[in-house]
Amino acid sequence: MSATTRPPALETRGLKRRFGAFLATDDVNLTVAPGARHALIGPNGAGKTTLVNLLTGVLSPSEGRILLSGEDITHTAPYRRVGKGIARTFQINRLFMNFTPLEAATLAVIERSGRSHLLKSLGAEHRAIDQAAALLDSLGLASVMGERTATLPYGKQRLLEIALALASRPKVLLLDEPAAGVPEEERHEVLAIVAALPADVTVLLIEHDMDLVFSFADRISVLVAGAIYAEGTVAEIARDPKVKAVYLGEEA
Repeated sequence: MSATTRPPALETRGLKRRFGAFLATDDVNLTVAPGARHALIGPNGAGKTTLVNLLTGVLSPSEGRILLSGEDITHTAPYRRVGKGIARTFQINRLFMNFTPLEAATLAVIERSGRSHLLKSLGAEHRAIDQAAALLDSLGLASVMGERTATLPYGKQRLLEIALALASRPKVLLLDEPAAGVPEEERHEVLAIVAALPADVTVLLIEHDMDLVFSFADRISVLVAGAIYAEGTVAEIARDPKVKAVYLGEEA
């Protein structure tokens, strides 16, 4: 199948999620092309986290469909979605703080293979350890891979979460505000790593940091009140007066 006829890496059709009378996700039609660097932005309360939770199966839609590379995953369990190629990070780290990055990444690699092992057996998993070490090195974590995660600077912890998501070898990676809470002196490292993510991984970035969005994305969708308000290239969104008024502000 040629690149021009490949189905979208990720797609939603008429996606809605109601909480009682409140419509948190309002008829969202989102198309993310294979290999894209697609950003989802919007003001607080726009429904971005709800949408990500729908995409990953944490929430079930009230209406609509979700497709991953053309396959309907609307009612697929979250762990099965990971197996099919969708992974995510979170706004707040969800890490094993007493593990080292190498231990955590090795466990993630083993989990991908479908094997179940106790931590004490990791020494025998030389191939998994090598893969984990290479992954950590690619994200600038080689120098801290033997340190306890709780002792790492917050920026390194954010990068570790990305590494653990990449360990599942996703087709689509959802990055939920990867620079959130990262001190300014560490932020440039996170931005550089995000920019250098593998080209064959489709990335949907949910982010408030417009420097990151404009430097990273090739397409942007703007979510307002649970609905897609505008969509286009970076240049189109940057000069859209409606978007400036609602979200970016005139200084943008």
